[in-house]
Amino acid sequence: MELYAWIDLHSNNNVLVVLDESDRVIYQKRLHNVLAEIAAALASCGGAIKGVAVESTFNWYWLVDGLQEVGHKVHLVNTAAVKQYDGLKYSGDFSDARHLAHLLQLGILPEGYIYPREERAVRDLLRKRSQLVRTRTTQILSIQNLLARNLAIQASGNLIKSWQDTNIDALELLPEQKMALKSNLALMHCVDEQITLLEKAILAKGKLKSEYKSLRTVSGIGEVLALTIALETGELTRFAAPGKFASYARTVNSRRESNGKKKGEGNTKCGNKFLAWAFVEAAHFAVRYDPVIARFYQKKCAKSLSVVAIKAVAHKLARACYHVMKKSEPFDVRRAFG
Repeated sequence: MELYAWIDLHSNNNVLVVLDESDRVIYQKRLHNVLAEIAAALASCGGAIKGVAVESTFNWYWLVDGLQEVGHKVHLVNTAAVKQYDGLKYSGDFSDARHLAHLLQLGILPEGYIYPREERAVRDLLRKRSQLVRTRTTQILSIQNLLARNLAIQASGNLIKSWQDTNIDALELLPEQKMALKSNLALMHCVDEQITLLEKAILAKGKLKSEYKSLRTVSGIGEVLALTIALETGELTRFAAPGKFASYARTVNSRRESNGKKKGEGNTKCGNKFLAWAFVEAAHFAVRYDPVIARFYQKKCAKSLSVVAIKAVAHKLARACYHVMKKSEPFDVRRAFG
Protein backbone atom coordinates (compact mmCIF):
# COMPACT_ATOMS: atom_id res chain seq x y z
CA MET A 1 0.00 0.00 0.00
CA GLU A 2 1.41 3.37 -1.08
CA LEU A 3 1.01 6.23 1.39
CA TYR A 4 1.40 9.99 1.10
CA ALA A 5 2.02 12.13 4.20
CA TRP A 6 1.67 15.82 4.91
CA ILE A 7 2.93 17.67 7.98
CA ASP A 8 1.42 21.07 8.80
CA LEU A 9 4.19 22.51 10.96
CA HIS A 10 3.67 25.14 13.66
CA SER A 11 6.00 26.63 16.26
CA ASN A 12 5.09 24.17 19.05
CA ASN A 13 3.12 21.37 17.35
CA ASN A 14 2.31 19.83 13.98
CA VAL A 15 -0.57 18.11 12.23
CA LEU A 16 0.25 14.82 10.49
CA VAL A 17 -2.11 13.42 7.87
CA VAL A 18 -1.44 10.25 5.87
CA LEU A 19 -3.49 9.23 2.80
CA ASP A 20 -3.40 6.05 0.74
CA GLU A 21 -3.51 5.87 -3.06
CA SER A 22 -7.33 6.05 -3.03
CA ASP A 23 -7.40 9.25 -0.94
CA ARG A 24 -8.52 7.43 2.20
CA VAL A 25 -7.26 8.93 5.45
CA ILE A 26 -5.01 6.37 7.18
CA TYR A 27 -3.77 8.57 9.98
CA GLN A 28 -4.41 12.10 11.22
CA LYS A 29 -3.34 13.56 14.52
CA ARG A 30 -1.82 16.66 16.11
CA LEU A 31 1.64 15.81 17.46
CA HIS A 32 4.34 17.50 19.52
CA ASN A 33 7.38 18.86 17.70
CA VAL A 34 9.46 15.81 18.61
CA LEU A 35 11.21 14.02 15.75
CA ALA A 36 11.02 10.57 17.37
CA GLU A 37 7.26 10.93 17.87
CA ILE A 38 6.69 11.96 14.24
CA ALA A 39 8.91 9.16 12.88
CA ALA A 40 7.09 6.61 15.05
CA ALA A 41 3.70 7.84 13.80
CA LEU A 42 4.81 7.47 10.18
CA ALA A 43 6.17 3.98 10.85
CA SER A 44 2.88 2.90 12.47
CA CYS A 45 0.88 3.50 9.28
CA GLY A 46 1.84 0.09 7.91
CA GLY A 47 2.62 1.01 4.32
CA ALA A 48 5.30 2.37 2.02
CA ILE A 49 5.57 6.13 2.52
CA LYS A 50 6.15 7.45 -1.00
CA GLY A 51 6.73 10.99 0.17
CA VAL A 52 6.41 13.35 3.12
CA ALA A 53 5.43 16.95 2.37
CA VAL A 54 6.45 19.57 4.92
CA GLU A 55 5.18 23.12 4.96
CA SER A 56 7.88 25.71 4.33
CA THR A 57 7.68 27.58 7.64
CA PHE A 58 10.42 29.43 9.52
CA ASN A 59 11.33 26.34 11.58
CA TRP A 60 11.45 23.52 9.02
CA TYR A 61 15.19 22.75 9.21
CA TRP A 62 15.09 20.25 12.09
CA LEU A 63 12.12 18.33 10.71
CA VAL A 64 13.28 18.05 7.11
CA ASP A 65 16.84 17.11 8.10
CA GLY A 66 15.60 14.56 10.64
CA LEU A 67 13.14 12.89 8.25
CA GLN A 68 15.79 12.67 5.54
CA GLU A 69 18.21 11.05 7.98
CA VAL A 70 15.73 8.27 8.76
CA GLY A 71 15.22 7.58 5.05
CA HIS A 72 12.06 9.48 4.07
CA LYS A 73 11.72 11.32 0.76
CA VAL A 74 10.82 14.84 1.86
CA HIS A 75 9.10 17.52 -0.24
CA LEU A 76 9.33 21.12 0.97
CA VAL A 77 6.07 22.78 -0.02
CA ASN A 78 5.97 26.24 -1.55
CA THR A 79 2.88 27.35 0.36
CA ALA A 80 2.73 30.70 -1.48
CA ALA A 81 2.04 28.82 -4.72
CA VAL A 82 -0.69 26.58 -3.26
CA LYS A 83 -4.18 27.89 -3.91
CA GLN A 84 -7.44 26.39 -2.66
CA TYR A 85 -10.94 27.12 -3.87
CA ASP A 86 -11.84 30.62 -2.64
CA GLY A 87 -15.43 29.64 -1.94
CA LEU A 88 -14.55 27.13 0.78
CA LYS A 89 -16.81 27.58 3.80
CA TYR A 90 -14.40 25.92 6.24
CA SER A 91 -10.65 25.57 6.30
CA GLY A 92 -8.46 24.23 9.11
CA ASP A 93 -5.19 22.43 9.78
CA PHE A 94 -6.56 18.95 9.08
CA SER A 95 -8.50 19.92 5.93
CA ASP A 96 -5.50 21.83 4.58
CA ALA A 97 -3.23 18.88 5.31
CA ARG A 98 -5.57 16.46 3.48
CA HIS A 99 -5.72 18.80 0.49
CA LEU A 100 -1.94 19.09 0.22
CA ALA A 101 -1.39 15.37 0.75
CA HIS A 102 -3.79 14.88 -2.16
CA LEU A 103 -1.72 17.25 -4.33
CA LEU A 104 1.39 15.24 -3.40
CA GLN A 105 -0.35 12.05 -4.45
CA LEU A 106 -1.30 13.59 -7.82
CA GLY A 107 2.26 14.84 -8.36
CA ILE A 108 1.24 18.50 -8.74
CA LEU A 109 2.42 19.83 -5.37
CA PRO A 110 4.39 23.13 -5.74
CA GLU A 111 7.76 22.50 -4.12
CA GLY A 112 10.56 24.62 -2.73
CA TYR A 113 14.29 23.94 -2.77
CA ILE A 114 15.81 21.99 0.12
CA TYR A 115 19.28 23.45 0.55
CA PRO A 116 21.89 20.80 1.58
CA ARG A 117 22.44 20.94 5.32
CA GLU A 118 26.19 21.72 5.45
CA GLU A 119 26.07 24.37 2.71
CA ARG A 120 22.95 25.84 4.30
CA ALA A 121 24.90 26.43 7.51
CA VAL A 122 27.56 28.44 5.62
CA ARG A 123 24.85 30.42 3.82
CA ASP A 124 23.11 31.21 7.10
CA LEU A 125 26.44 32.28 8.59
CA LEU A 126 26.77 34.76 5.73
CA ARG A 127 23.26 36.03 6.50
CA LYS A 128 24.31 36.44 10.15
CA ARG A 129 27.24 38.56 8.98
CA SER A 130 24.79 40.73 7.04
CA GLN A 131 22.70 41.17 10.19
CA LEU A 132 25.77 42.24 12.18
CA VAL A 133 26.79 44.70 9.46
CA ARG A 134 23.37 46.33 9.74
CA THR A 135 23.83 46.51 13.53
CA ARG A 136 27.22 48.18 13.07
CA THR A 137 25.70 50.67 10.63
CA THR A 138 22.98 51.48 13.18
CA GLN A 139 25.65 52.43 15.74
CA ILE A 140 27.51 54.61 13.24
CA LEU A 141 24.34 56.43 12.23
CA SER A 142 23.47 57.00 15.89
CA ILE A 143 26.89 58.57 16.50
CA GLN A 144 26.60 60.76 13.41
CA ASN A 145 23.13 61.87 14.49
CA LEU A 146 24.26 62.89 17.96
CA LEU A 147 27.26 64.81 16.60
CA ALA A 148 25.14 66.64 14.04
CA ARG A 149 22.51 67.62 16.63
CA ASN A 150 24.88 68.86 19.31
CA LEU A 151 28.02 70.02 17.49
CA ALA A 152 26.95 70.42 13.83
CA ILE A 153 29.78 68.01 12.93
CA GLN A 154 29.57 65.79 9.85
CA ALA A 155 31.78 62.75 10.59
CA SER A 156 32.21 60.04 7.94
CA GLY A 157 31.60 56.41 8.74
CA ASN A 158 35.23 55.48 8.03
CA LEU A 159 36.42 58.16 10.45
CA ILE A 160 34.08 56.93 13.21
CA LYS A 161 35.31 53.34 12.73
CA SER A 162 38.82 54.48 13.68
CA TRP A 163 37.71 56.32 16.84
CA GLN A 164 38.52 55.32 20.40
CA ASP A 165 37.28 56.69 23.73
CA THR A 166 40.03 59.35 23.70
CA ASN A 167 38.55 60.86 20.52
CA ILE A 168 35.17 61.21 22.24
CA ASP A 169 36.73 62.72 25.37
CA ALA A 170 38.21 65.48 23.19
CA LEU A 171 34.77 66.59 22.00
CA GLU A 172 33.00 69.55 23.63
CA LEU A 173 30.05 67.53 24.91
CA LEU A 174 28.33 66.98 28.25
CA PRO A 175 29.36 63.87 30.23
CA GLU A 176 26.03 62.19 29.50
CA GLN A 177 26.43 62.76 25.77
CA LYS A 178 29.96 61.36 25.83
CA MET A 179 28.66 58.30 27.67
CA ALA A 180 26.04 57.76 24.97
CA LEU A 181 28.69 57.99 22.24
CA LYS A 182 31.01 55.61 24.08
CA SER A 183 28.26 53.02 24.40
CA ASN A 184 27.65 53.20 20.63
CA LEU A 185 31.37 53.00 19.99
CA ALA A 186 31.81 49.97 22.26
CA LEU A 187 28.99 48.14 20.50
CA MET A 188 30.42 49.05 17.11
CA HIS A 189 33.88 47.67 17.98
CA CYS A 190 32.38 44.51 19.48
CA VAL A 191 30.25 43.85 16.39
CA ASP A 192 33.21 44.65 14.14
CA GLU A 193 35.26 41.98 15.87
CA GLN A 194 32.52 39.39 15.37
CA ILE A 195 32.14 40.35 11.69
CA THR A 196 35.86 39.73 11.16
CA LEU A 197 35.61 36.29 12.78
CA LEU A 198 32.60 35.34 10.66
CA GLU A 199 34.27 36.55 7.46
CA LYS A 200 37.28 34.30 8.05
CA ALA A 201 35.08 31.24 8.55
CA ILE A 202 32.84 32.06 5.56
CA LEU A 203 35.75 32.71 3.19
CA ALA A 204 37.43 29.44 4.20
CA LYS A 205 34.30 27.50 3.21
CA GLY A 206 32.83 29.67 0.46
CA LYS A 207 35.96 29.89 -1.67
CA LEU A 208 35.74 26.14 -2.22
CA LYS A 209 32.67 26.60 -4.45
CA SER A 210 33.57 26.55 -8.14
CA GLU A 211 31.07 29.36 -8.83
CA TYR A 212 33.01 31.73 -6.55
CA LYS A 213 36.06 32.13 -8.82
CA SER A 214 34.04 32.85 -11.95
CA LEU A 215 31.81 35.34 -10.13
CA ARG A 216 34.87 37.31 -9.00
CA THR A 217 35.48 38.24 -12.65
CA VAL A 218 32.11 40.03 -12.92
CA SER A 219 32.22 43.83 -12.77
CA GLY A 220 31.10 45.21 -9.42
CA ILE A 221 31.30 41.87 -7.58
CA GLY A 222 33.86 41.49 -4.79
CA GLU A 223 34.47 38.80 -2.21
CA VAL A 224 31.33 39.27 -0.13
CA LEU A 225 28.98 39.70 -3.08
CA ALA A 226 30.48 36.69 -4.89
CA LEU A 227 29.96 34.56 -1.79
CA THR A 228 26.42 35.87 -1.35
CA ILE A 229 25.44 35.08 -4.94
CA ALA A 230 27.10 31.65 -4.95
CA LEU A 231 25.65 30.56 -1.60
CA GLU A 232 22.16 32.01 -2.10
CA THR A 233 21.85 30.47 -5.57
CA GLY A 234 22.42 26.88 -4.44
CA GLU A 235 22.02 24.35 -7.25
CA LEU A 236 22.01 26.34 -10.49
CA THR A 237 20.30 23.47 -12.32
CA ARG A 238 17.02 24.33 -10.59
CA PHE A 239 16.79 27.39 -12.88
CA ALA A 240 15.85 26.42 -16.42
CA ALA A 241 16.98 29.69 -17.99
CA PRO A 242 18.71 32.99 -17.10
CA GLY A 243 15.32 34.70 -17.00
CA LYS A 244 14.16 32.32 -14.27
CA PHE A 245 17.28 33.11 -12.24
CA ALA A 246 16.83 36.86 -12.76
CA SER A 247 13.22 36.54 -11.58
CA TYR A 248 14.36 34.66 -8.46
CA ALA A 249 16.80 37.53 -7.82
CA ARG A 250 13.90 40.04 -8.03
CA THR A 251 15.48 41.93 -10.92
CA VAL A 252 12.54 41.58 -13.36
CA ASN A 253 9.52 43.78 -13.79
CA SER A 254 6.35 42.84 -11.88
CA ARG A 255 3.34 44.01 -13.83
CA ARG A 256 -0.17 42.90 -14.71
CA GLU A 257 -1.58 44.10 -18.02
CA SER A 258 -4.85 43.77 -19.93
CA ASN A 259 -5.50 45.22 -23.39
CA GLY A 260 -2.15 47.00 -23.24
CA LYS A 261 -2.99 48.79 -20.00
CA LYS A 262 -1.46 48.32 -16.58
CA LYS A 263 -3.91 46.72 -14.16
CA GLY A 264 -1.63 46.28 -11.17
CA GLU A 265 1.56 44.65 -10.00
CA GLY A 266 2.46 41.08 -9.17
CA ASN A 267 4.20 39.75 -6.10
CA THR A 268 7.33 41.91 -6.09
CA LYS A 269 8.67 40.10 -3.01
CA CYS A 270 8.58 36.69 -4.68
CA GLY A 271 12.19 35.56 -4.81
CA ASN A 272 15.36 35.82 -2.77
CA LYS A 273 15.84 39.18 -1.02
CA PHE A 274 19.53 38.50 -0.39
CA LEU A 275 20.22 37.96 -4.09
CA ALA A 276 18.20 41.09 -4.86
CA TRP A 277 20.40 43.09 -2.48
CA ALA A 278 23.60 41.58 -3.89
CA PHE A 279 22.84 42.44 -7.51
CA VAL A 280 21.74 45.99 -6.73
CA GLU A 281 24.95 46.49 -4.73
CA ALA A 282 26.97 45.03 -7.61
CA ALA A 283 25.17 47.37 -10.01
CA HIS A 284 26.19 50.43 -8.00
CA PHE A 285 29.85 49.34 -7.94
CA ALA A 286 29.82 48.36 -11.62
CA VAL A 287 28.42 51.75 -12.67
CA ARG A 288 31.13 53.44 -10.65
CA TYR A 289 34.14 51.50 -11.94
CA ASP A 290 33.28 49.95 -15.33
CA PRO A 291 33.04 52.50 -18.21
CA VAL A 292 31.00 50.18 -20.46
CA ILE A 293 28.36 49.60 -17.78
CA ALA A 294 28.47 53.29 -16.82
CA ARG A 295 27.61 54.20 -20.42
CA PHE A 296 24.70 51.74 -20.44
CA TYR A 297 23.48 53.20 -17.13
CA GLN A 298 23.66 56.78 -18.42
CA LYS A 299 21.59 55.89 -21.49
CA LYS A 300 18.95 54.33 -19.24
CA CYS A 301 18.96 57.39 -16.95
CA ALA A 302 18.25 59.62 -19.95
CA LYS A 303 14.99 57.71 -20.54
CA SER A 304 13.88 56.86 -16.99
CA LEU A 305 14.60 57.34 -13.29
CA SER A 306 18.01 56.46 -11.86
CA VAL A 307 16.51 53.75 -9.64
CA VAL A 308 15.01 52.10 -12.73
CA ALA A 309 18.36 52.34 -14.50
CA ILE A 310 20.17 50.68 -11.59
CA LYS A 311 17.60 47.87 -11.59
CA ALA A 312 18.23 47.42 -15.33
CA VAL A 313 21.96 47.06 -14.64
CA ALA A 314 21.21 44.58 -11.84
CA HIS A 315 19.03 42.56 -14.25
CA LYS A 316 21.83 42.42 -16.82
CA LEU A 317 24.33 41.34 -14.15
CA ALA A 318 21.98 38.61 -12.89
CA ARG A 319 21.63 37.13 -16.37
CA ALA A 320 25.38 37.38 -16.93
CA CYS A 321 26.11 35.67 -13.60
CA TYR A 322 23.85 32.79 -14.58
CA HIS A 323 25.95 32.10 -17.68
CA VAL A 324 29.22 32.69 -15.81
CA MET A 325 28.32 30.17 -13.11
CA LYS A 326 26.87 27.65 -15.55
CA LYS A 327 29.81 27.65 -17.96
CA SER A 328 32.57 28.49 -15.41
CA GLU A 329 33.96 31.10 -17.78
CA PRO A 330 35.13 34.69 -17.08
CA PHE A 331 32.75 37.62 -17.44
CA ASP A 332 32.71 39.46 -20.80
CA VAL A 333 31.23 42.93 -20.31
CA ARG A 334 30.84 43.45 -24.07
CA ARG A 335 28.58 40.43 -24.42
CA ALA A 336 26.44 41.48 -21.46
CA PHE A 337 26.24 45.25 -22.06
CA GLY A 338 27.57 45.70 -25.59
